[in-house]
Amino acid sequence: MSTRTSAPTRREQILREAARLFAERGFHGVGVDEIGAAVGISGPGLYRHFPGKDAMLAELLVGISERLLDGGRRRVDESGGDPAYLLAALIDGHIDFAIDDRPLITLHDRELDRLRDSDRRRVRQLQRQYVELWVAVVRELHPSVAETEARTAVHAVFGLLNSTPHLGVNGGGPLGRPAAETLLRRLAYGAFAALGD
Repeated sequence: MSTRTSAPTRREQILREAARLFAERGFHGVGVDEIGAAVGISGPGLYRHFPGKDAMLAELLVGISERLLDGGRRRVDESGGDPAYLLAALIDGHIDFAIDDRPLITLHDRELDRLRDSDRRRVRQLQRQYVELWVAVVRELHPSVAETEARTAVHAVFGLLNSTPHLGVNGGGPLGRPAAETLLRRLAYGAFAALGD
């Protein structure tokens, strides 16, 4: 979801490789030496950037929750109050996340419970706020839909979009990125359209 075009910092490189390795082999299956080797520094050199693996995991999971919420809020601001435009922008933004940040989806599914309580609470708080952005726009587009039904639909669409780690969907996946984006977009719209007016 990042729009950054400059080269990633060493810290960002470490986080990207940590996410990839943790997603592939699990948090406990990866040592700091392996993460260091993946970015060309010694394992102990990582401690100049992070106090340990726990801090990397927390930054990854809290960080992606913050990025999703910030991106959602930016899309709300850019929508000019047009709920159809906003829903399209939210869907497109989440599809970008689901395709580009697949290791973070895997990490969230498998490793969220490894976070300290305060970090886990922070992730959940950010996620609830992100969900509520979507619920508000769904209810604006479908005023007769109850709040609980809209929230359930939003979670269902997240489940659909966040299935990308299991589908091999990426730039070189079975569908290729443009076709995968189109299909995911159609499915998300279809799910919300099924709510009726």
